Formats: sequence, structure tokens, C-alpha cells
Amino acid sequence: MCKKAIIAMSGGVDSSVAALLMKEKGYTCMGATMKLYQNEDIGLRREHTCCSLDDVEDARSVAYALDMPYYVFNFADRFKTDVIDKFVHAYETGVTPNPCIDCNRYLKFDKLFQRMVELNYDYVVTGHYAQIDFDENTGRYLLKKAVDHNKDQSYVLWSLTQEQLKHVQFPLGGMEKCEVRALAEAHNFINARKHDSQDICFVQNGSYADFIEQYTGKTYPPGDFVDTDGNVLGQHRGVIRYTIGQRKGLGLALPAPLYVKSVDIEKNTVTLSPESELFKKELTASGINLISVAEIKEPMHIKAKVRYRQPEQWATVTQTGPDSLKVVFDEPQRAITCGQSVVLYDGDRVLGGGTIDSVK
Repeated sequence: MCKKAIIAMSGGVDSSVAALLMKEKGYTCMGATMKLYQNEDIGLRREHTCCSLDDVEDARSVAYALDMPYYVFNFADRFKTDVIDKFVHAYETGVTPNPCIDCNRYLKFDKLFQRMVELNYDYVVTGHYAQIDFDENTGRYLLKKAVDHNKDQSYVLWSLTQEQLKHVQFPLGGMEKCEVRALAEAHNFINARKHDSQDICFVQNGSYADFIEQYTGKTYPPGDFVDTDGNVLGQHRGVIRYTIGQRKGLGLALPAPLYVKSVDIEKNTVTLSPESELFKKELTASGINLISVAEIKEPMHIKAKVRYRQPEQWATVTQTGPDSLKVVFDEPQRAITCGQSVVLYDGDRVLGGGTIDSVK
């Protein structure tokens, strides 16, 4: 029986080649672009984001070239609730969100997954660089790093459940990026040389703080920069503008470099310190999802990373409850930040991940 796949098409080269590869494997494919918000919602034109009208037309062009039906699904309400509003709330409460992980969790692999079930399709397919395997010994689906480690996106996929992994495919996981572009050019795709999107899709001008003020209609009052002894160093421009480890954009003339160490929402202060004070060894995380194992029965010495571009670091992980874990790094790590994700690796396998909720 012919299998059917919904291809999540952003208009970029990766999802376009993913569609091509699924067609070549003999799948019956449908192209789908998620409409995530209205232009008016973010107050700006959307010409250079992953959700612009140009991107929709690029996706449609590729779908038609591959003789695939193509649809735009309006998921704007869910995106507003679970991505944009969560993003704003995080900064207002002094933590740093990762909206791309939330988009994967709540849109691509939840809302689009639901649409797959409703339409009686078998798979959701995306252009992510990661691999899915099945372990016959444990009976569990595995999430593994991509062959192209420079493009590996397993970090942003840690929330995938066993049921989702069973019905998701990443055709690019075994390829290098240069191979993907070569395939797109060989098939004359309109987006073969299109640049990859790097920014948060709903933040147009690169300033997330400006977006938050425009979106909420609020102004966030200035307050004090202080050192770790409480001495006032100057005035900040609103606590939402600062994240742990930040040095640039402080607007202070200081005798030695200082970095954002913490943000106190109640006191409306931003504490600065030397870089040496940013290094911590221990974190706790909640909202965990385990992939290669059902539970962590005893402490494991594995590797972990606390941001997308960070090299993995050796650490000991202990599961402290059904929905929580503790990670203690062998060596102190710079600027571990609440609200970000910690992702655990056992070799090239993703053990699991969670959202950082405390650091010490």
C-alpha cells in the first residue's frame, strides 16, 4: 500500500529537497505551509522571514514542479498562544525563551501532526538535519545527529515523542548541505540558492525587545545596573533588553568588561559581573522528554549542551522525578540560562532534554 506524507514546506531549499526525496521514494505527497500569523500582528512587512508571501510562492512553485497538491494551513491562533505569547511572557519574567523549539513542539509536530491524522496520512516530513532510527533491542525510536554536524538540528528536536518519531521523517539527515543545494539546482528549483533563514520569524528588525514593546503596547521602565555588591553602575533601558552573558549594548563606560549575570524583575535591576562569575556547573530542568530510554534509573555520565551552537560537554545527569532532572557538568559552563533547553547526548543519540529552570 502506498504511504502518504505531508511535507512541511517553508519555501526554503531544505524542505523542497525533502519533498523531492519523498517523491522519489514513491510516497504520495502533499505540500503544506503553516500560516503562523498575520502581518498586522507583528506590525511590520514580512519580506525576509520564513513565513513571507514570497516564501509561500516558492513553496508552491516547488510543489507544483513535483506534481504535488499544496495547501496553506492557518495555525495562527495556536502560534500566538504557544509561541509568541510564551516568548513575551518569558522575557517579562526574566528568562530567555527558545521560540524555534516551541514552534517545533506545538506547531510542526503537534498541530501539523494532528492534521496528518485527520487527513489519513502516514508521515509528517520536514527539512530538518537529523536522523530517526529504531532500536530493535529496546523497541524505541531514536533521534540521532545529522551526518552534516555543521547543520545538525537534533538540539531543537528533543521534545519529539515516541509516537511522533514513528510518524516523522527527516530525509536530509544523511546528507551534507552542499548535496542538498546540488539536488535543488539539478531540478531547477526556484529556491536552489536561497539563503537559509537565521532570525526569529516574527521579529522583523532583529530587536526582540522592540517587537515585545510593539506587540504588547507596553513600555518597560528603566532601572539600575548594579554590581554583585549592589552598587549602582548606571541605568538600563528596561529588563526585557538583557540576557545572561550579554556584554554588548549595555551603554556603559566601564573600567573593565562586565557582563549580565542576572535580571531581577521585582527590583527592576540588572546585575553585572566579570565574565568569570558567569560559569556554573549545575542546573535543573523540567518538562523533560526522554527518547532513547524510558527513564534514567541511575546517574549517567553523558554529554550535554545548553545552547544550539555550543559543543557538547561531559556531565552527569540524574532523573529527579517523572518530569525533572539534574545535570552536573564536569567543567563549569558559561552563561547557563533559565528558559533555554538542555539536551543530553549518548554518542550520536539524543537521550532526551528539558527546559532549564534553575542554575547554580
